[in-house]
Amino acid sequence: MHSDAAAVNFQLNSHLSTLANIHKIYHTLNKLNLTEDVGQDDHQTGSLRSCSSSDCFSKVMPPRKKRRPASGDDLSAKKSRHDSMYRKYDSTRIKTEEEAFSSKRCLEWFYEYAGTDDVVGPEGMEKFCEDIGVEPENVVMLVLAWKLDAQNMGYFTLQEWLKGMTSLQCDTTEKLRNTLDYLRSLLNDSTNFKLIYRYAFDFAREKDQRSLDINTAKCMLGLLLGKIWPLFPVFHQFLEQSKYKVINKDQWCNVLEFSRTINLDLSNYDEDGAWPVLLDEFVEWYKDKQMS
Repeated sequence: MHSDAAAVNFQLNSHLSTLANIHKIYHTLNKLNLTEDVGQDDHQTGSLRSCSSSDCFSKVMPPRKKRRPASGDDLSAKKSRHDSMYRKYDSTRIKTEEEAFSSKRCLEWFYEYAGTDDVVGPEGMEKFCEDIGVEPENVVMLVLAWKLDAQNMGYFTLQEWLKGMTSLQCDTTEKLRNTLDYLRSLLNDSTNFKLIYRYAFDFAREKDQRSLDINTAKCMLGLLLGKIWPLFPVFHQFLEQSKYKVINKDQWCNVLEFSRTINLDLSNYDEDGAWPVLLDEFVEWYKDKQMS
C-alpha cells in the first residue's frame, strides 16, 4: 500500500516537472516571437526592427510608383492638348484662307469704289489711289492699268478689274500694296517696257481719235521717258515750240526707238533713214540750238 502511494507520487512529480519544462520552452518561444499563434503583421514588424540599414528597408518596402493621373485629370489633359492643336490648326486655316485669292472678296472690293455702278469712275479712282498710297499720275498706275487691260484712262470696268486682279492674285487693298514693287519692276524689263509704252498710246487717246493730242502726249512721254532718257527735257521743249498738235502711233513708237538707239550727241542719227519727219525736225532744231 505504501509502495503504491510512492509510485503515484513519483509519477505525479515527473508529470509536473514535464509541464514546467514545457511552460519554460513556450515562454522562451513567446519572447522570441516564434510561437505559432503570432500574427503575420507582428512577424513583419519584428523583421523591420531587426533591419537597421537602408538596404534592409528597401528590401521590405516596395519601390514607389509614379502617380498615374486620375481619369478626370487624364481627360482634362487630353482636352487641353486637343484644344491647343485645334486652335493652331484653326489659325493656320484662317491665315491660309486669307492668303488665298477670293473672287467674292475681289468683287466686294471693286464695289467699294464703284458704288452701285459696274465701273470705277474718277471719284472712285481717286479714293482707290488714296487707299493704296499712290498718286494718280504715278507710272505704277499705268502699269496696273496695263495689267488690267483697261481701255479708258481714269476708268476700271468690272470685267477689267476681275480679270486683272485675278491675274495679280489681289483681292484686298493690302495685297495690292504689297504688289506695287512688282509692278514697278516690270518697267525694268525692256520687253515689258515696250509693251507698256505701246499700250499707253491707246490707253490715253480719245477713242474717237486715231492720234494723241500733244499735251497728253507730252505728259505720257514724261511719265515713261522723263527719268530714263537724258534728252527728254530738250525733246519736250521742242514739242512745246513746234507746230504739232497731235502725235500718231508711228511717231509715238519711233520716239521710243530713238531714245534707245541714238547717241546723246546725235552723232549716229541718219537723216536719210526711215525716221519720221517729226524726229528729223527735232534733230535739226537741236543742232541749231547747240550752235547758237
